[in-house]
Amino acid sequence: MIESHDLFNEFPEHQDTIRALLLSSDDFASMMKDYSEVDRKVARIEQRLDAVSDLYAEEMKYLRVRLKDRLYKMLVDAGKG
Repeated sequence: MIESHDLFNEFPEHQDTIRALLLSSDDFASMMKDYSEVDRKVARIEQRLDAVSDLYAEEMKYLRVRLKDRLYKMLVDAGKG
């Protein structure tokens, strides 16, 4: 079974902050939308529903990690306030 990388699953301790930022930060909401879209693409690749090159698959995984890192930093910074 393919593991879910949804932000609510990845950072359960930050669920309230995720919800608050989705409502208050257009940048966070846009980046989370991008993250979710990339995560769906990676899941389809991992489930072998979409045939892609290994390079493309690795690029998508790398992009997912970069977006998740940026979102996590925003979550941590919001929690400091």
